[in-house]
Amino acid sequence: MNYLNMKRAKLAQHYFLEGYNCSQSVFLSFLDLVDMNKEQALKMVSGLGAGISRLREISGAISAITLVVGILYGYSSPDAYQEKNELYARVQKLAFEFKREKGSYVCKDLLKLEGPSIPISQRRTPEYYKSRPCLKNVGIAAGILEKYLQDNPYK
Repeated sequence: MNYLNMKRAKLAQHYFLEGYNCSQSVFLSFLDLVDMNKEQALKMVSGLGAGISRLREISGAISAITLVVGILYGYSSPDAYQEKNELYARVQKLAFEFKREKGSYVCKDLLKLEGPSIPISQRRTPEYYKSRPCLKNVGIAAGILEKYLQDNPYK
């Protein structure tokens, strides 16, 4: 499936090109589905970009998917054993679909980076966008979640 042709994929890419990080871009593309204002959302997910604050671990795009899925399908009771398992299965399914498309859901693998990362972000320039797969990755992540939500009604 071509996830990049989906409405929210294009919206996530638009946000990324505005300068938002990968997590913010994906999360904002679903903001109409969550009970949160834009400023709260941006602050909440801001530290998840670049594989959690440039640690280059789980992609911020996957972290954003996890947050949206938690809001739409999550549980609040500590005794919600079945709901917890269902939520984990949903997130894993989405993460594995992203991995099938991109080969990994780990930021440093997606960027083909080795060694330690420093906590200083790079300026968004035309060269930055050319050197990174992030624009495509946020689109794919948002498209995967959009398709999942179409096929799996939420509360």
